[in-house]
Amino acid sequence: MISDYTSLISQVINWIENDLVTTAIAQDLIQLGESRIYKEVRTSGMEATLSVTIAGGVAALPADFIELKSVRIAGSPDKPLGIIGDEQMYREYPTRSSSNKPDFAAVEASNLIFGPYPDSAYTVKGIYYKRLIALSASNTTNYFTGDGADALFFASLAEAEPFLKNDQRLVIWEAKYRDATNRINKEEKRRRFRGGPLRMREA
Repeated sequence: MISDYTSLISQVINWIENDLVTTAIAQDLIQLGESRIYKEVRTSGMEATLSVTIAGGVAALPADFIELKSVRIAGSPDKPLGIIGDEQMYREYPTRSSSNKPDFAAVEASNLIFGPYPDSAYTVKGIYYKRLIALSASNTTNYFTGDGADALFFASLAEAEPFLKNDQRLVIWEAKYRDATNRINKEEKRRRFRGGPLRMREA
């Protein structure tokens, strides 16, 4: 059973059953599995709070940023912003000088850009999906050694292809990985929309 980094390494080695896969190799496979997961999984276990200030028309994103979930201009009340692509931003808002309070945000490289172009140094808040601190001897647990352990485990096993070549288990492990990530992503989608539409209450 997987409960932390050490047990994950042990299980990867035990399941692969190949003398070439040492502890160091298992650690590499886990690192590759983590990288793959962050491209394909979005879950509340990866969420973090965003709070940045616009400077020079942009707001710098955190180093662990993967994807924007929601964003708003802080105020009384807050103003939610739509999220669009950077190409659409430049097409719809070509004037990149002080203009107005933004209605939209887009990710460009390591920054958020806005349209209309901000006319003040607004505080921007929101929620984003982050890359968790990599598992290691000093960081032994995170979401992917808990609720998401099956996803990381089978992702790590699937990365062992160079050592196993045409081993039929690879097909099974890949399918298990897909099942795990689909489950996590579906659960996240249900969580986000569980509340349903708002309705007026009768007096």
